[in-house]
Amino acid sequence: MSSLDISIVVPLLNEAESLPELMSWISRVMEDHQYRYEVFFVDDGSTDSSWSVIQQLSEQHEQVKGIRFQRNYGKSAALNKAFELVSGEVVITMDADLQDSPDEIPELYDMITRQGFDLVSGWKKKRYDPLSKTIPTKLYNGVVRIMSGIKLHDFNCGLKAYRLIVVKSIEVYGEMHRYIPVIAKWAGFANIGEKVVSHQARKYGSSKFGLSRFINGPLDMLSIMLVGKFAKRPMHFFGSVGTFTFLIGFAILAYLSISKIWWDQTGIQDRPLFYFGIIALIIGSQLFLAGFLAELIARNSTTRNHYQVVETLGVTGNETATKSFFKV
Repeated sequence: MSSLDISIVVPLLNEAESLPELMSWISRVMEDHQYRYEVFFVDDGSTDSSWSVIQQLSEQHEQVKGIRFQRNYGKSAALNKAFELVSGEVVITMDADLQDSPDEIPELYDMITRQGFDLVSGWKKKRYDPLSKTIPTKLYNGVVRIMSGIKLHDFNCGLKAYRLIVVKSIEVYGEMHRYIPVIAKWAGFANIGEKVVSHQARKYGSSKFGLSRFINGPLDMLSIMLVGKFAKRPMHFFGSVGTFTFLIGFAILAYLSISKIWWDQTGIQDRPLFYFGIIALIIGSQLFLAGFLAELIARNSTTRNHYQVVETLGVTGNETATKSFFKV
């Protein structure tokens, strides 16, 4: 069992003004509840004095640990690196801009330790954001909810809580941090909860996220859904789609051939449907071959049989524990 109750992970970019106030707030909450804790501040290539502030905080608080990136790699990289190092029984992630309240931590901790959730995601039901941000966010969350089958209202909320084993069993990169609940579900952690959390108005600085997330986000979601479901069996996806497309093309050409023989004397090469049938045959064949090649690659992959054993009974011998990543 971990010697620490809570590990707090705070990814940040140019948030020097808010860090002292955030750490003071976190310390007060932790001390009030007598938690054993650590705080990881991950400086994702800040160009202001954020790292200097983190160094000062580490001198004032023994619980503060810092990670500094050479340049800006993104929030997913910051979270993933911290996840490798944390050791608390419960891992809490929050943003550094003071919009996430540390006062929510005790209840999030209880939901993991007492109510048995694997992951709890915050829901900023009342937001202090402009309509240009809230309306696209609602649409985005609705689409992800339908595609993933996870009944969360706010997938992108930075305030989340995890059991330690969850963050040790997943890997995130690119912009996949928005879909950690989806990644966790595909990794076998399906007990996902939600908690309404307060949303504070931004006090310092400005938002670091632009409209590009509404373009890149759906693409990342499709990647997770396809890889999470078909990474170990790509032929099931490419083969089924390819076979269906091939059969459509075959049916079209068969119909045109029969019609040519029995009742339509015009040349089938003059009909647009003929070329559609040919294209469907070619695409179907290519998809089937792509699935076959992907299956050969998957069978030779070193991760083809990676899984995580949770518990054993009556097993003896030399067992070894391996870290299981959800790779996308």
